[in-house]
Amino acid sequence: MVLPPNVRAFLHFASLVAVAAAASITALERAVDPCAAISGQKWVAPSALRACFTSVKVDPTIKENIIEVINKTLAFHTSVNYEFKAPEPFTADVHEDLLGDLDRISKQSYPSDYDLHIDFSRTLKRLDDVTVGSLLKPSLPRKALFLNFLPVPLVLLTETNGAQNVHIAPEAFQVASAEFPDQISVWQNALPGALKGQLASLSGAKVLQINGQDPFVAVNANAQIAGSFQALGTRQNGFFASYNRVATGWSYIMGNFAQQSLPLSDTVILTIVRVNHTLPEIVVLPYRARIGAATVPFTDTASWRANNCVAIDGTNGEDIFDTSSPSANSPNLPLVKFKQQPDIPVAMERKHPVNVMMDTSPPSDIVLPPTLTPALPILSGSQNVTQFFMLKDGKTGVMALGSFSDTNFNNFLLGMLSGLQALKSQGATQLIVDVVRFSSKVDHFHTLTSFFKTNNGGGFICAAHIVGPKSTTVPQAGLDTKARDGPLAMLITTKIVTSNIDPDGELLYNPVNWANASDVFFAPGTNWLQPPVDLTINGRADAFSQRLGEECAASGFPTTPPATALFDPKKVVVVSNGRCASSCSLFSVTMSKEEGAQTVVVGGKVDVQQQYCGTVGGQSTDFSTIDTEVKDFELNHCAVKSTGLKNNTLAPPDLLVNGVQGITWRLAFGVVDPTQPEEWQIRPATLNLPITAATVNNPVAIWESVVQKLLN
Repeated sequence: MVLPPNVRAFLHFASLVAVAAAASITALERAVDPCAAISGQKWVAPSALRACFTSVKVDPTIKENIIEVINKTLAFHTSVNYEFKAPEPFTADVHEDLLGDLDRISKQSYPSDYDLHIDFSRTLKRLDDVTVGSLLKPSLPRKALFLNFLPVPLVLLTETNGAQNVHIAPEAFQVASAEFPDQISVWQNALPGALKGQLASLSGAKVLQINGQDPFVAVNANAQIAGSFQALGTRQNGFFASYNRVATGWSYIMGNFAQQSLPLSDTVILTIVRVNHTLPEIVVLPYRARIGAATVPFTDTASWRANNCVAIDGTNGEDIFDTSSPSANSPNLPLVKFKQQPDIPVAMERKHPVNVMMDTSPPSDIVLPPTLTPALPILSGSQNVTQFFMLKDGKTGVMALGSFSDTNFNNFLLGMLSGLQALKSQGATQLIVDVVRFSSKVDHFHTLTSFFKTNNGGGFICAAHIVGPKSTTVPQAGLDTKARDGPLAMLITTKIVTSNIDPDGELLYNPVNWANASDVFFAPGTNWLQPPVDLTINGRADAFSQRLGEECAASGFPTTPPATALFDPKKVVVVSNGRCASSCSLFSVTMSKEEGAQTVVVGGKVDVQQQYCGTVGGQSTDFSTIDTEVKDFELNHCAVKSTGLKNNTLAPPDLLVNGVQGITWRLAFGVVDPTQPEEWQIRPATLNLPITAATVNNPVAIWESVVQKLLN
């Protein structure tokens, strides 16, 4: 039927009105719900993201739950009383009364849950411990939701006269245009006057001021809230761009200036002098927030919280005896997203203890530019995070080791040995192990000469004996440790040793998993936490286990290590930007203090003491693992398969939000002073290697520079 023109016109008008009405309703909904305004967006303004975050009020039940979980889980963290006031040389850096601050937070009111979240984050980061504080991300998982970026990562360069200046990285535009092609026009158009569209010309520019102040005002302000490492120099270095070796290749780390885990900044004002220019120029660049790869899509506040913020499989303890558990090997576990290392299957992690670094941002997947990626031939044994090269001098081997982690423990060890033997067979007499974001422990290969570099995130404890059989490596190459001996830990251990609930040694506190100070494993039924070693730390009563040795021999190794060292340990150079933690620290400490290896920190500020590693720890775990120890599980609806202590008043409740709490579960004893933790002993670098425009973030150029300064 053909409608008259006037009717068709009326219907067309009515349809336009309906569409407009629907649009206005949607606009109204988005105005009322600021989280709806950012839904479905890949990029948003930080202010819009902040509006979403600050629109959520504090839920008293969730706040109380988070504080209770933290308080009760901290009973297992080894350093809480040490961190109240750290010994020298870290007294000025680490002095956090965490229990007092948690009490303050419980009593304090907050205008929004975002403000509560920031207080939690800043408080825990003051522990300067990558294993614990920086990864308690309970309140709301904003840090995974969006990341805040600038296209101008910064670096600290040294001039020929020795002067150091902050610069926009020479590779900045190359990195930004490859990683953020859909946002480059935003930044191009933000530049003033004749600079509009000339973003590439900013690369390499000297930075005179950041927001009207000397650049190191911003560097040091960031160091106060960055957490993760005790030493000031190491936290300063995290402000700048660096590189990393990951399983898929070489990645680029933007640094804390150009990448923020929260929408803290909307813009930055830079006063710069561009390359081949003499006059200062002022540019204003906006931060842009990009949705995280792990963020579950949402349409409004309710769906954001439901999809991303509530507890999921893996947040709390689970039945580790049930191999059909939905999260047994899930890459979406909350803990997996923030470990600075490749994913290790849960079952393998229980069998092979790990010591890993966590961070508030997921591991970087930004690609190192091809012009900086090592172009040397890749040698036998190279796989995933481990790559082997021979430098052009024909005598220096390189092991680029991004982590002591892999998806297969045996293949990882065999690959390391194969690569080191390949270097030796080609004539290498000295070795560079570039530890790019390292955090693992030394233990099993008799090899040597190691050259460690920046940013390594950790992994298997039993993965690195590298010095040949000698008094410092046999029967163990690592450090003795101690575990916290709190009341709930005692109850867990007592229940395990007096009941036949864990015959296969699956639980963390089962004595059959641990060895005494003579490296002899405890027999079943041995209460290894009795008697406790009572201490007073910073005026507070504390208790620890007896001294513990190594368990690596029981893990089993795929082949017998070489009978003699492959390299002379005196030619070892351990290189990092200081951001070498957990197992990486255990490795580099033993290499330096026991074997005489030299150490290098790349690009640190010359007037600040550079520590070659930090956050030594001894072994890490997390809240969900501790919760597993106390949970009630049933087999065939009758047999309890854990300690059944969940209802004990000492046990933490289930966490209600999708959060993670890391724990330093064992603390390693020192080398120079074996009566005190290595965590709080000095680790000064032999050399603070200056970085220039020609060597910055260029692995091969850095390796060759170290050879020139230390190995020739």
